Amino acid sequence: MNRISLIVGSALVALFIAASTLFIVDQRQVAVIFALGEIKEVITEPGLKFKMPPPFQNVVFLDKRIQTLDSPETRPIFTAEKKSLVIDWLVKWRISEPRQFIRNNGVDFRNLESRLSPVVQAAFNEEITKRTVQGVLSTERERVMGDVRTRLSDEAKAFGIEVVDVRIKRVDFVADITDSVYRRMESERKQVANELRSEGLAEAEKIRADADRQREVIIAEAYRDAQKIKGEGDAKSSALYAEAFGRDPQFAQFYRSLEAYRSTFRNRSDIMVLDPNNDFFRTMRGGGPAAQPATGR
Repeated sequence: MNRISLIVGSALVALFIAASTLFIVDQRQVAVIFALGEIKEVITEPGLKFKMPPPFQNVVFLDKRIQTLDSPETRPIFTAEKKSLVIDWLVKWRISEPRQFIRNNGVDFRNLESRLSPVVQAAFNEEITKRTVQGVLSTERERVMGDVRTRLSDEAKAFGIEVVDVRIKRVDFVADITDSVYRRMESERKQVANELRSEGLAEAEKIRADADRQREVIIAEAYRDAQKIKGEGDAKSSALYAEAFGRDPQFAQFYRSLEAYRSTFRNRSDIMVLDPNNDFFRTMRGGGPAAQPATGR
């Protein structure tokens, strides 16, 4: 029984020792083997690897993917014309020399970021002070980022890293200048808006006057045409009446008498004081055409 326990215990110890000597390197990592506190080996290829069991050797893994460093704080930077700008930036970097990285920063990435941030800020300061606001905002923005990246390339080697990219995320004025710029922009926009409104009102008055003129012309032309047509109709009517009356003069006199009666007795409230034997009522009496009344209402 004791012999079996000894065999099982020995097997477990051997298994533990074997497990402590094996480790797996992921393709996204770099393995650094330490021997008594010193870097013994750096493994960059992924796969199953071997090492001496602790405490003779231990292994530390570093992420070799691209990392991002954002500007920790926004500090004003003066341009060539002494304008104050606030720059938000980011830097893309990755480990290029694991030994150098560990010697200078240890294995904690925060140590590198705390040391790299002032270097990046200083590089931006030097580049921004050589340029105008217009250049930083638009015309020379790409060149600023390229020059900062060039400056960081040499200094990054001392940290054991490679700077992959440098980007400006935001460029803005400091708070008091921003308020002043906004107020000036607002004033300019209001001035432009007022000018556009004035031009619109002038154009509207011009269009309205032109429309009124066209309306008067159309009405005048329509009235002229109406009077012309009416005159032609009256002429045709008179011709027809003359032709009809010429064929039968007696009927013409009878028709005129009826027209005279209709004009005289148009309203019920009209009153005429005449002698019943007056010639005006001759047609009613069947004695021929009536004479025109001599006395009005």
